[in-house]
Amino acid sequence: MLITRTYHVPDISCDHCRTSIEAELDKLEGVGSRQVDLTDKTVTVEGMASEEAVTKAISDAGYEVERVEGAGSTGGHPGPIL
Repeated sequence: MLITRTYHVPDISCDHCRTSIEAELDKLEGVGSRQVDLTDKTVTVEGMASEEAVTKAISDAGYEVERVEGAGSTGGHPGPIL
């Protein structure tokens, strides 16, 4: 089952932001598709990658996730990894 989550990333504003985030997400196993929307300042990811892994990838690209919406979301506050 594919899960779609939208990550709100307020600091994205340009093509460099987009390509940096896409490059990090492309390294993740379980990302089926990803879309960076500069107007809405969101990153939408569909696939099996965990919320924590996607949040870390966005962080590794240099951006902070403000909140997360979607199936099984913790609202941007990831819990402990078990």
